[in-house]
Parts: sequence; structure tokens; C-alpha cells
Amino acid sequence: MGVLIIFLQKAITQGIGILYGALGEIITEKSGNLNLGIPGVMYMGGIAGLTGAFFYEKSVENPSGLVGMVIAFACAFLCAVLGGLIYSVLTISLRANQNVTGLALTTFGVGFGNFFGGSLSKLAGGVGQISVATTGNAFKTPIPGLSSIPVIGDVLFSYGFLTYLSIALAVILSFFLNKTRRGLNLRAVGENPGTADAAGINVTRYKYLATCLGCGIAGLGGLYFVMEYSGGTWTNNGFGDRGWLAIALVIFALWKPVNAIWGSILFGGLYILYLYIPGLGRSMQEIFKMLPYLVTIIVLIFTSFRKKREYQPPESLGLPYFREER
Repeated sequence: MGVLIIFLQKAITQGIGILYGALGEIITEKSGNLNLGIPGVMYMGGIAGLTGAFFYEKSVENPSGLVGMVIAFACAFLCAVLGGLIYSVLTISLRANQNVTGLALTTFGVGFGNFFGGSLSKLAGGVGQISVATTGNAFKTPIPGLSSIPVIGDVLFSYGFLTYLSIALAVILSFFLNKTRRGLNLRAVGENPGTADAAGINVTRYKYLATCLGCGIAGLGGLYFVMEYSGGTWTNNGFGDRGWLAIALVIFALWKPVNAIWGSILFGGLYILYLYIPGLGRSMQEIFKMLPYLVTIIVLIFTSFRKKREYQPPESLGLPYFREER
């Protein structure tokens, strides 16, 4: 029983960062934009949040964890939004290829994170790793009282602020996309921008806002990994392939935010499953890490046979829209 509880806890903590990336990509793809820059945006959010907290903690004698949280959150979100704005200008206004631009954004974001991570490490007098323990501990603080409940508290209430925010965001995004007029307008833009434009919907505005907001949410996934998962530390290339798992989760969740909640826990569990199987060699461990991608492929094949519209991606996903060609 104890091993199962620990496994569930680890699966959840592994999955939350992936969930943020998936939620950001879902709202982006609902506008018809395919952003393969999510992995890079997560790096940008992570290093920006850590940088803000680092300079705050260095500038005051007795730093407050709460103030550090606010600064880190704002820096991570705004830096990731900036990445989304750059992507939007290139793909929407300048008509650059979405796949190429997204991959370039990922390459830039990873380099951006590693460069500034190394620079901060030198400022801190260390090599390869920096830490903002006060802010990191504040992000890791569980729910008082509830976290002490036996079993249930360990599984459900022993996490930090960003874990519960991700769940709330998934529910809010689901409500927004399915129950509000602007959410329906966004879905219309992703399905058929020409028809949406003819109905008076500002296609360009919706694409810009969805892409920038989506990147901002994905950037919080990087902040989660640095602050809540890693306790306020940065290690170059520490994110691994979690950004790509987030993109795979979008497909697995069938572009539904609520599905992404349990899908992220499943992905997190599959990602660390090899740690709980004794006797595996290095090659077998890497094969087990492929399981989330394999499951996604199976789901993709299954849904392609079903051919139900609600199981399919937005119809104009990845396709540029030029109003003068309408």
C-alpha cells in the first residue's frame, strides 16, 4: 500500500508540468495554430521565474516566500507570453511556416534557458546549478490540515499551489471552450476561419490571444518544474522531453482540457514506471520511457477509425489563414 501511494504521488508530480504544457497547447490549437515551440516556452517560463526569484532573494536581507512566488509567477508567465507573441507575429502576420517556427522557438527556448541558467550559476558562485530555496519552499507548501489526513492527505492534498492551479485551469478552460460565446468563437476560428470571419469574428485577434495565452500557461509548466518539482533549483537540460510529452498529451486527451487532467497523471506514471520494476537495464529503461508516446499513437489510431468529429483536431489546424484569399 505504501509503495502504491508513493507511486501515485510521483505520477501526479511528474504529470502536472506536462498538464500545463498540454493546456496551453490545447487553447492554441483550438484557434487553428499548431505550436511545436511548447518545449522551448516551458524552458523560458522556468528560467524567467527562477531569475526573478533569484534577484529578489539576493536583493533583500529576509526574503518573503510569498513575494518570491508572486515575482516568479509574473516573470514566468510574461516571458512565456512574449515567446507566444514572437511566434504569433511570425506565423500569423508574417505567414511563416508554423512547424518550422515552432521548432525554432523550441531550439531558442532551450538555449535561452541554458544560457541564463549558466549565467546565474556564475553569479551565485556555483557550477551548473542555482537555487532559490525560500521561494521554492513556498511553492512546495501543501494545504495546511488536509495534507495531514492519513492516505487521502498524502495522495490528494500534499502538493503545492501550482498543482491545484493546473486542475482549476483545466476545468475553467473546459467551461470557457464549451459554455461561453467567446469560447465557441475561438473553436469556430479553429474549425473554419473563413466562415468565422464572414460571421464578424476577428480571426487574427483570436489567434493572437489564444497563442499568447497558451504560451503563458505552458510557461507555468516550466515554473512548476523548477519551483515545485525541483524545489527552486535549475539544472541545464533538466526538463528532458516533458515538453514533447505535453504535445502528445493534447492528442491523447482529444483536445479536451478535463481529459488532460487524468491523462497527465497516466503519462506521469508511465514515465516513471521503470523505476518501480527491478532489474531493468539502461536500454529497457529508455523503452519504458516511450510508453506515453506509444499510448498516444494507439489512441490516435483508434480515434481515426471512429471518425467522430469530437475526437478530431480542429479542421484548420496548422493551416495559415489569409483574409484576402477568403
